[in-house]
Amino acid sequence: MKFKTNRIKIILECLEQQTIVRNCISRYFTSKNKRNTSSKLKLRKFNPFLKRVTLHQEI
Repeated sequence: MKFKTNRIKIILECLEQQTIVRNCISRYFTSKNKRNTSSKLKLRKFNPFLKRVTLHQEI
């Protein structure tokens, strides 16, 4: 039997680093439930290039 899943794979990209450095951007891959969170996801994640926690948004 085949099950329908509501989870989709998404990419989170740093918002602060887009304005500062263009050549290397911090990205995270994760999944979300599109039925519960239909809007774009925003999470605070660690950015290894800036060496601090920054805001990452779904692209």
